[in-house]
Amino acid sequence: MNEKPLVGISTCLLGENVRYDGGHKLNHYLRDVLGRYVGFFPVCPEVECGMSIPREALRLVDIDGDIRLMTQKTKKDMTSQMAKWMPQKLFELSDMPLCGFIFKSKSPSSGLKGVKVYKQNGGVTKNGVGIFAKGVTGFFPFLPVEEDGRLNDSSLRENFIERIFVMQRWYKVNEGRKLLVKIMDFHTGHKYILMAHCPKTLKELGAFIADGKMHPINDVYEEYFGKFIIALGKIATVQKNTNVLLHIMGYFKKNLTKDEKEELKSLIDNYYKKLVPLIVPITLLNHYVRKYKNPYLEQQFYLNPHPMELMLRNHV
Repeated sequence: MNEKPLVGISTCLLGENVRYDGGHKLNHYLRDVLGRYVGFFPVCPEVECGMSIPREALRLVDIDGDIRLMTQKTKKDMTSQMAKWMPQKLFELSDMPLCGFIFKSKSPSSGLKGVKVYKQNGGVTKNGVGIFAKGVTGFFPFLPVEEDGRLNDSSLRENFIERIFVMQRWYKVNEGRKLLVKIMDFHTGHKYILMAHCPKTLKELGAFIADGKMHPINDVYEEYFGKFIIALGKIATVQKNTNVLLHIMGYFKKNLTKDEKEELKSLIDNYYKKLVPLIVPITLLNHYVRKYKNPYLEQQFYLNPHPMELMLRNHV
């Protein structure tokens, strides 16, 4: 696919001076690295709902169990202003082929996890969700979402970006008439991706598709992808990746010499022992796929789930 997947992002992460203090929170990896392979749609909820630059800093405040968005010093309640603006923005986003969203961590409007919530009688908890982030995740329950801080973790970063490109492929499945065969092809191409994340869901969805003709096609599409994308939210562990690698290796048992089999098995073992990154055995497997032209493996996205230049599988 030549077109880039579209990803929503907090505007300040792209270096725009929209923060309360007139500054930004430029994330060089997101703008300069990931930005070469995805298209960004920036959103600053505070500015877009009508707040000025600069402006008084905001915080989440727990008022008798009701979480409010308030200015820190003057204690002005900005919740209604944000709430009036947000539905229009959510509907605008729903008209786009949005493949993911990256939020600014700790923000009372955009933080996804662990945002500070202040109590009226004093004390602070760190279990809040930004007002806008909560709106997005509620409106788009299957949309891959993350925040900038968590993307410093190599496993979380790989998992999130993998789901972005899965979402892009799912939009293709939804183009034109909905057909069961489209889901079957999608499922086939993502077999080993699912196996690496959740083998149980792989079996469940296989059985679900087999009975797909028994249900309305719209229901099949919705239920299938809901379970699929939730399963991909689980981290692909070394153990599950190793299982996938061995499954793929089995396709070459009649092609490889004894020495080639031993070399491939050694690389898989070294990956399992965390001596080499996943890209090492994957590279050799891709070589054999090209050499022996296995049609089934050629359609497996597990072997090429995202641009190699992002080097998401290069960590140990």
